[in-house]
Amino acid sequence: MASAEQATTIPLSLQAFNRLSMSQKLGAMVVVALSVALLAGTWLWSRSIDYSVLFSNVSDRDGGDIIASLQQMNVPYKFSEHGSAILVPATQVHETRLKLASQGLPKGGLVGFEVLDNQKLGASQFLEQVNYQRALEGELARTVQSLAAVRGARVHLAIPKQSAFVSDEQKPTASVLVYLQPGRTLDPSQISGIVHLVSSAVPQLAPENVSVIDGNGNLISQSRDPLRDAGLDPSQLKYEHEVEAGYAKRIETILEPFVGTGNVRAQVTADLDFSQTEQMAESYQPNPAPNTAIRSEQTSETGRVSPGATGVPGALSNQPPVPATAPLTTPPATGTGQPGGQAGNFNKNATINYELDKTIKHTKGVPGSIKRLSVAVVVNYKNSPPDRNGKIKSTPLSAAEMKQINDLVHEAMGYSKERGDTVNVVNTSFTPSTAEKEAIPQIPLWKDPEILAMAQEGIKYLLLGIVALLLWSRVVKPLLGNLLQPPVALEAAGPAALVATEDRETQIQHMAYDAKLASVRDLAKTDPKAVANVIKEWSGASNE
Repeated sequence: MASAEQATTIPLSLQAFNRLSMSQKLGAMVVVALSVALLAGTWLWSRSIDYSVLFSNVSDRDGGDIIASLQQMNVPYKFSEHGSAILVPATQVHETRLKLASQGLPKGGLVGFEVLDNQKLGASQFLEQVNYQRALEGELARTVQSLAAVRGARVHLAIPKQSAFVSDEQKPTASVLVYLQPGRTLDPSQISGIVHLVSSAVPQLAPENVSVIDGNGNLISQSRDPLRDAGLDPSQLKYEHEVEAGYAKRIETILEPFVGTGNVRAQVTADLDFSQTEQMAESYQPNPAPNTAIRSEQTSETGRVSPGATGVPGALSNQPPVPATAPLTTPPATGTGQPGGQAGNFNKNATINYELDKTIKHTKGVPGSIKRLSVAVVVNYKNSPPDRNGKIKSTPLSAAEMKQINDLVHEAMGYSKERGDTVNVVNTSFTPSTAEKEAIPQIPLWKDPEILAMAQEGIKYLLLGIVALLLWSRVVKPLLGNLLQPPVALEAAGPAALVATEDRETQIQHMAYDAKLASVRDLAKTDPKAVANVIKEWSGASNE
């Protein structure tokens, strides 16, 4: 049954197309071709690749090497309108950059220490010095160019020739030219970093002999700091500001739970001492204890012992007396005489030296110590809940609450009366502009980059669907309906004639010519009205 229906449908479609005039056939084919072309174009547009910048402002040599690498990696690429940038698919930008970086691309057109690899044999000392200076300049330029805000850099060094016969030698100097990224700037710390980077890489190059300029020719490095010339250190001023901000934040943080967020303001003035002092003190204990360690001890004994004769009987007593001798130093006499047989004078001295109790104190003052703090705090009135009319009533804080706030401020700042600190707490009413915090600006949804990207993708596929729907409803569907619609003459003959005609058409395909002619005659006799309508249709088509 299905095969019979298929065989019936195809000839009807072909007959309907064949019955169209030549202009109608051409129009139908043009409409179908346009529909197919529009669908194909819409599909290709939806599948279009978004390109992003891979590298820009590269040299010709680097550009050629990059293109050759992209061709080897089968990465599609194209150039920008002015040819100053190389574009690749946005989804492959980061991967391609990493692969090219592993190959050392782009080199940036700068020559580094690789120039020394191809040193020729027999080169003069002057040529070696020039190549070394070129290599050093290239390496410094590459290092500076690696900063995020720097797009390109050039370094020029002026290194005088050293001589042992010149007493007053010239000092080396350097000049650095930096091309910044669009909309980017260098802060003073980054500029100072570039200056010290170059000065540290060249022997005897002082930082004040390094000049840094931007792409517009403006000098962005100052060899002399006006603050330092005035006796002020920027780092000290920054530290003082940080100390003041830290104390103010500490006071506001501890008071906000008590009075509410946004209802307290604090300002702190810190007087810091940045002088660096050293003090050495040595002290001795006047009366050491008895058990103090002995440092040294000296004992001396002097004397003379000369006992006289006592008349002991014996031969020795008959001998003549010994000649008298006098001592060199005679101690004072203690009496008019000395009985015989007693010893002479005797002297004994003893000296003991004890260790001294000595204390040596070396004190070094740390710069940046706090000499004095002055704190000013403003507290908002207490706001009552809105009444029936929506009005808010503000009332001052009580004396007990103000005392509590004052005590909290003293504890938070580390109040010291000896240091001369002062605190002033004021309770007043804030204006609405002061009490309300500034609202953080938020990016609207229609300006959010992520929302815009999602909207673009959604609109792309939405337009594709709308175009496909319009083509189907306005072009393809009516065209197919006209091609598949049965002839008007058969519709006028009625459903029975349409069915009979379809059956006969299937049978006629397998008949001979005579049998077909006989079948047509029979059809004309049985249903002359249908045959007449078919002939009229043919006549109308031929007249057209």
